Amino acid sequence: MNPSSQTIAAIRPYLSRSQLSAMQSGCKGEEGEYFQGRIILLASEILAAPVTYAQDGKGDDAIVYFHYFTGASDWYITELDMDGGIDQAFGFAILNGDTESAELGYISIRELVQHGAELDLFFTPCTLGEIKRECGVPA
Repeated sequence: MNPSSQTIAAIRPYLSRSQLSAMQSGCKGEEGEYFQGRIILLASEILAAPVTYAQDGKGDDAIVYFHYFTGASDWYITELDMDGGIDQAFGFAILNGDTESAELGYISIRELVQHGAELDLFFTPCTLGEIKRECGVPA
């Protein structure tokens, strides 16, 4: 069940260097089976995620597939870059805990990971509306 080099290459752009390194180290430790499985699952989730515009018009019913965080800021990704890149994902951002200024827009995953944002490995996909309610975003 060891992740292949292709699997690692598929997830690499979506994780910071430190997070990828920690996951790869985890594969060699006591919880190796968990980390190996999580890497494989993450690669399949990335490949299966909708691309830009696939959820256009769904509003709060759009599914959030990924959650990045750093400090008090959160980014909820609903669609990945249609060209397979990491510069134009789409989602919902709450910066510095400011729910009143939270907004939908294009998000560069490249910039997120370059600045140390981590991918929430325990996030369960849910609707955008659920995220807004859970975070207390004003209607």
